[in-house]
Amino acid sequence: MELLIPKMTELIPALISFLIILFVASKFVWPPITAMLDERAVTIRESLERAEAAKVEAERLLEEYKHTMAEARKEAGTILQQAKQSAESTRSEAQARALAEADELIAKAREAIEGEKRAAIADLQKSVADLSIAVAGKLIAGELSRDDQLKVIEKYVAEAGSLNAN
Repeated sequence: MELLIPKMTELIPALISFLIILFVASKFVWPPITAMLDERAVTIRESLERAEAAKVEAERLLEEYKHTMAEARKEAGTILQQAKQSAESTRSEAQARALAEADELIAKAREAIEGEKRAAIADLQKSVADLSIAVAGKLIAGELSRDDQLKVIEKYVAEAGSLNAN
């Protein structure tokens, strides 16, 4: 047990030495250490505050980016819809022009056919009249005058023309 309990002659100088070291340390060593620890705590606190501010700014920028992207998508959809409408109207206009040109060509062709038909009928009537005059002249052989023959022929041609029109 003697080993556990120190001798008084050793205890008092050790206690005095400890108190002197404690006093010197508390006056000269502890203040710079605590100042350094306080400074380190301030630096860490400021770093945490900056990190929190950066996090808040990053979240704000993310929301702004999402909002901008949503607007861009909406605008792209609008532009695409307008392009589709423009293409459809252009296609409709081209189709309408083509139909109008086709109708115009058909009308012109019908007019040309009708004109050719009238010309052919007139030519046929003239040929029939000439042939009728020749036949009638040979049959009658001078009983009717040339004017009388033309009147008879015109009468028959008019009757034949009215039959063709129906």
